[in-house]
Amino acid sequence: MDKISLVIPCYNEEEALPFMYKALLNISQKMNYVNFEFLLINNCSEDKTLELMRQYSAADERFKYISFSRNFGKEGSIFAGLSHATGDYVAILDADLQDPPELLPEMYRAVKEEDYECVAAYRQNRKGEPFLRSAFANGFYRLMGKISDANIMNGARDYRLMSRKVVDAILSLEESERFTKGIFGWVGFKTKWLPFENVERVAGKTKLPFFRSLTYAFRGIVAFSTVPLVISSILGIISCFAALIYTVFVIIKQIFYHEAISGYPSLMCVMLFGFGFMFLMFGIIGQYLAQIYLETKKRPKFIIDEKKL
Repeated sequence: MDKISLVIPCYNEEEALPFMYKALLNISQKMNYVNFEFLLINNCSEDKTLELMRQYSAADERFKYISFSRNFGKEGSIFAGLSHATGDYVAILDADLQDPPELLPEMYRAVKEEDYECVAAYRQNRKGEPFLRSAFANGFYRLMGKISDANIMNGARDYRLMSRKVVDAILSLEESERFTKGIFGWVGFKTKWLPFENVERVAGKTKLPFFRSLTYAFRGIVAFSTVPLVISSILGIISCFAALIYTVFVIIKQIFYHEAISGYPSLMCVMLFGFGFMFLMFGIIGQYLAQIYLETKKRPKFIIDEKKL
């Protein structure tokens, strides 16, 4: 019998975990033709998440857990789960049941019978999500598809079932500042996409507010594309060319017409725009330098405080 490891990142999920626990027991009964390993990753939760993990692990040996020394983010949780998963196939799903476990039988059938190395789920729509968040998310996926070599489906979740070959390829990428959705697309392999209707959280609150989503998205762009650097270079050349033309214009008016260009307000506008543009370009370059700086430290992606495997 094949073994499937389910990696479940958790942060303050004491309200959602009981529902997830029942759902996992149900799916394991339904899929009694495979063995399961449930790997819960506690990202230094401040509620009773760790206590629940201990209870589940004591009641059922299939439930294992890792608890971090501090919050290492969802990316650290995913990497830790993949590193410790022992299954022939590994799946990642959220603890809030926004990733329906009911898709697992279809995922497993596809990797076993249809010659896929990975089966990934994506949302067909964003019903129930705020309009602004949805618009930015759709724009981000379209942008990433054009400027990067990472194939990311619009609406893609981290929810996917992967063969051991895919998991090993993901773990071989050692960068500290990880953007997992991009890594999934970058490693390649034959992938089947399964659509599903958007599902609301079963309990609790989102752990990724809008501003942090924007930060995460920009980190993904920096990690998988150098196009912002190219754009900043092009805009810099255009600005210099425009400044040169304007300088020639001023000189010609002074020589032939003895007329100086007046207008303190217009001059200030040009200067403010120029300085603003310059600092914007410095900011883009700074993001890439920061990425390099963080990678050179070679800090661990997670530190374990407690575990039961």
